[in-house]
Amino acid sequence: MNSSSTPFSTLIRTASHELHGEAHDSTFMSDLLGGRLGVDAYTRYTEQLWFVYRAIEESGRELADNPVAGPFIRPELMRQAALERDLAHLRGAGWRESITALPATEEYTARIKECARTWPGGYVAHHYTRYLGDLSGGQVLRSRAETTWGFARKGDGVRFYVFEDISNPAAFKRTYRELLDQVLADDLEKQRIIAECRQAFTLNIGVLRALSEEFRVSA
Repeated sequence: MNSSSTPFSTLIRTASHELHGEAHDSTFMSDLLGGRLGVDAYTRYTEQLWFVYRAIEESGRELADNPVAGPFIRPELMRQAALERDLAHLRGAGWRESITALPATEEYTARIKECARTWPGGYVAHHYTRYLGDLSGGQVLRSRAETTWGFARKGDGVRFYVFEDISNPAAFKRTYRELLDQVLADDLEKQRIIAECRQAFTLNIGVLRALSEEFRVSA
């Protein structure tokens, strides 16, 4: 398949498929979904997500009118406020003073901010990697968290995974992929965006590895 005849959304999904699987099957995620870790590990993971989404959404404000990145910045996707409600539930009212970013998370957020500042196409790669993953895969973890730790269904503690303003996720994902197919980029730039998408997955995997080091399951 060559890039001129294959939809860009297909190219980017295919190129990142292996790394997507590596993230999903990481030790930390497997242990979390398998019930081998406690709510403290889930909370720590949620903290790292807050740092990541703050970087994506705050830096994205400057790109709202950008012809490349602007079409992807959709208010119905925004996760920062939902994460803040979850952290208030998990950590209490003073959660902002009690959370820290892992070094791997700092590396991840620095790259997001750099792309937002210097390269809108790279920002799109990070946006795609996070939000389409959230819409697709996060529901399994939400259900597990509700069952394991007793959170109210789609309530505080799991609001990050609930897209209240997207009534039809499948239709929304189709629309998002159409935006990818229409992105203002030539074939060379599309290959650069694909490479950055792979880098985004690698950075995310780095965070999951750091979490697995922090929360080791005894053999």
